[in-house]
Amino acid sequence: MSDKIVMVSGCYDLLHAGHIAFFKTAAQYGKLHVYVGQDENIRLLKGKAPYFSQEERRFMVGAVRYVENASIASGSGMLDFEQDMKDLKPDIFIVNHDGFTEGKKQLCEQNGVELIVLDRTPEEGLPTRSSSGSKKDLKFPYRVCLAGGWIDQPWVSEIHPGSVVVAQIWPTIDFNDRSGMATSSRKVALELWGDRYPEGDPVRNAQLLFGAENPPGSEYIAGTQDHIGLLLPGISRLDYDGKFWPKHIENTIDTETCNWLSSVLNFAPLQPRPEGYDPIQKRNLDSKIIRRLGESGKACYEAILKKDVHQLGESMKATFLAWSEMLPYTVPGWVMQEMEANYFPKYSGAITSGSGGGYVVFPSEEEIEGTFKIKVRV
Repeated sequence: MSDKIVMVSGCYDLLHAGHIAFFKTAAQYGKLHVYVGQDENIRLLKGKAPYFSQEERRFMVGAVRYVENASIASGSGMLDFEQDMKDLKPDIFIVNHDGFTEGKKQLCEQNGVELIVLDRTPEEGLPTRSSSGSKKDLKFPYRVCLAGGWIDQPWVSEIHPGSVVVAQIWPTIDFNDRSGMATSSRKVALELWGDRYPEGDPVRNAQLLFGAENPPGSEYIAGTQDHIGLLLPGISRLDYDGKFWPKHIENTIDTETCNWLSSVLNFAPLQPRPEGYDPIQKRNLDSKIIRRLGESGKACYEAILKKDVHQLGESMKATFLAWSEMLPYTVPGWVMQEMEANYFPKYSGAITSGSGGGYVVFPSEEEIEGTFKIKVRV
């Protein structure tokens, strides 16, 4: 073993074979020091407490023979190990591809630490594991909105009709709460149907979910693109004209089309939307802006059917820019700076999964370091 000091960080809740394989590989670079996130920080980032306490997680990780030392990270936020890195002075910091962020890269550069990004490789003869795959409730799908978001709200589409594009995706990633991945609606779905996708007509099930999340007297009504996206397989274009339920649903479960979309969509993590943040506190409901928003949804669905990466990116960018004008708080200054610096110059377009944070979603036929893929469910 090398005398170099190697550092990794993470939640490490529900420790599984994938974690052990990662530790084994990381330990080949030197003496491995693991920093596990504090309970409160995980609660802040994911919107829910870990299954096991920080002390239990530290003990379990420290018991792995590849780990030299396990500690609890001292900080908070996405870079909760920042001070620990300064104190430990590691030679190498290691992450998996789906754990890479620009913030981690910059932190390593500032501290003169070599950053190594690993593929998720299982032990020979064992399946690939992730934390998401170890949690029962992740049998229920997520959804991603690709264009036209917010036009499913009647107070938007009554000004000008338009379309939203959503895709139902397999739960291969443990998506953060408050990140625009319909996690609130999904939690209601888990209360209704448990950890399994329900049988029966998916459109009818989406109507039931909408009613369950929005009982009489609700102050804020969750848009139906969340419920339809969670329940309807494949890729859907939802046409709205001033009502909660779309006047028309266009859907494809064509395997080639869904696989193409899965292959070109890239997700890059941002911070989740802050607790209590109100993205619609300021509204500029101009009909010209809303028309652009609704037309971006139609252009997005057309691009997917044509498998046109460039048009897909342009439609996603058109939605994002319409948001920034119509509901300025959905695109904070730091998010716009990130998009203008790292995504708009390099790709045909991009969008954020949520308002005020979440994930950057953009299409590219190339493999992009620091991103992860999703799988459209058909």
